[in-house]
Amino acid sequence: MIQEFLRLYSVFFRIGLFSIGGGYVMLAMLQDETVEKYKWLTHEELLNYYAIGQAAPGIIAINTATFVGYKRGGVLGAIIATAGMVTPSLIIITVIAIFFTRFQENIYVQRAFAGIRVAVSMLLIWTVTTLTKQTIKNLFGILVAVSAFSLVVMGGISPIPIILASAVVGIIHGYVKKGAS
Repeated sequence: MIQEFLRLYSVFFRIGLFSIGGGYVMLAMLQDETVEKYKWLTHEELLNYYAIGQAAPGIIAINTATFVGYKRGGVLGAIIATAGMVTPSLIIITVIAIFFTRFQENIYVQRAFAGIRVAVSMLLIWTVTTLTKQTIKNLFGILVAVSAFSLVVMGGISPIPIILASAVVGIIHGYVKKGAS
């Protein structure tokens, strides 16, 4: 069991270390590690944890790590996965805070951040494309996605009520669909 907890910590430490750009960027790494490599989750479970992690208060990366850790090892697994996810950030933020004033005007640091921003943008595009392919499978999914996107982007509505409304619409759709069959 100790090996399993060490592996859990190690996996989430790596994800936390390389998830520059936030929780959306980490989805590709989560997919690779938890579904493909270790087979801890199915693809659908990962998307469910990710969606719940996004809808729940707090940081999506931490929430998702906690859910996966809990599935793997209960409360202790949740704590270990969460610790693995936050440790790299704590180290990096501490080092940056110590040296920030020295390096903020450094041309190489500025160029590095410019490159990182481009890479993060591409990872976000990959994440959106992957999620779209895996979750929108029929006309109902297309209608919900287009409606939610339109309300957020053009309507300026917060994603929280849209997520909640989408959940209600999904439940009603499933109930009606089940009743019709």
